[in-house]
Amino acid sequence: MNTISISRRRFAQLLGAGAATAVIRPAFSFATEPVPKSTVQGIVRLSANENPYGPSPKALRAMNDAFNLSCRYPDEHNDVLIDALAKLNGVNRDQILLGDGSGEILKLCAETFTGPKQQGTLVVDPTFEAIINNASANGAEVVKVPLTGTFSHDLPKMMNAAKEGLIYVCNPNNPTASITPKNEVRDFITKTPRQTMILVDEAYFHYADSPDYESVIPLVTDHPNLIVSRTFSKIYGMAGLRCGYCVAQRETIQRMHPHQMWDSVNIMALSAATANLDDPEQVPTGQRLNREAKAFTTGELENMGYKQIPSQANFIMFDCNRPVVPLIQALKQRNVQVGRLFPALPNYMRVTIGKKSEMETFVGAFKQVMA
Repeated sequence: MNTISISRRRFAQLLGAGAATAVIRPAFSFATEPVPKSTVQGIVRLSANENPYGPSPKALRAMNDAFNLSCRYPDEHNDVLIDALAKLNGVNRDQILLGDGSGEILKLCAETFTGPKQQGTLVVDPTFEAIINNASANGAEVVKVPLTGTFSHDLPKMMNAAKEGLIYVCNPNNPTASITPKNEVRDFITKTPRQTMILVDEAYFHYADSPDYESVIPLVTDHPNLIVSRTFSKIYGMAGLRCGYCVAQRETIQRMHPHQMWDSVNIMALSAATANLDDPEQVPTGQRLNREAKAFTTGELENMGYKQIPSQANFIMFDCNRPVVPLIQALKQRNVQVGRLFPALPNYMRVTIGKKSEMETFVGAFKQVMA
């Protein structure tokens, strides 16, 4: 939603001017800040599926250079990021909608496609609760279908229960870190009636390395009822900056637009996101570091005899063989924060994969708690 007109060349000049006048800013630079820490000193935070390594150095520099543009509305930055995302995903720019994190995308979908005068929302249990809360607040009925024995979406049951409204598929799924096989997802999307909207949440797409997993963004071309959400909060390390987007057909994006606040993504987040995409090392480095720390953690839990759900994300979930709430509290007393209770799996603990040193701290504290 552009409110001013400015050429790309002039925009580049403004960026250059911002960099040239950096000397007048306070003696502070994102680029020289240490690796991100917990917001509370001494706390090992493994509770929110964040990326502890943060954004690309390029993103930090871009944020620093954007200080001088903080007095401007972010319209041109919107355009630059949308163009980059369209190219990355092989779609037209009018098939991209930016959001204040993918959380805003989920909220927009609930407000656009559910409500008391429309059909409700269909989800699995457990899954990410935001869409459930959004739909409920919008007056919609929420129907929950249990996960299968292998912790995938029970798509046949979801198909039987599907009506007009919105179906939410989180793949990889939060909180279980499990995937639903690509052939099953593709078949489900193909067979779902077109009056029923499907939202596939791919927040953890970059961490999934199973040959049985794939993004469904390529299917958007042939399916007007498909919306795919992504976020910069995970592999790109921007959870605190809030930037996400979705890919859908043009008409679907147009239906969602009226429900969105103008300029909901700030200029710092837009600058960082664009620069993150321009760093070829950000994704593979994040994948490698996550894989190494996860292998250590899962190996330690396996040696202790705890059954885990195979993880395709930057977190794990495992069976503690007893109610998890007292264990969560006991770990908190040892300055280790882990995921909240998910009532459908009362004995399971969700743990974010942090740095190797943080996972060592978690393993040590967990052994003490379980002794």
